[in-house]
Amino acid sequence: MAKQILIKPIITEKSTQLADKRDTYAFVVNRGANKLEIGAAVEKMFNVNVTRVNTAIIPGKPKSRSSKTAIVRGTKSSYKKAFVTLSPGEKIDFFGGEEN
Repeated sequence: MAKQILIKPIITEKSTQLADKRDTYAFVVNRGANKLEIGAAVEKMFNVNVTRVNTAIIPGKPKSRSSKTAIVRGTKSSYKKAFVTLSPGEKIDFFGGEEN
């Protein structure tokens, strides 16, 4: 069974601005995936041409919350993020609203 490379897109205000200005999209990806595999997966899934892939491993952050009896401390999981730059003029439509 092949590993799933793209886990989910990152849709935030900052990533939306990157997509509008630089044709760069952010994804949460499998930690074991390399840049070539990520680029091929995006090209296959969205039918676009990828020009560049940058990756970053985001470390887990400590979090705490209060319960009735104590303060529960823990950490959020770390993950790998990929920034995929497309050829000029190409877009990925995550919501399916735009049709030309």
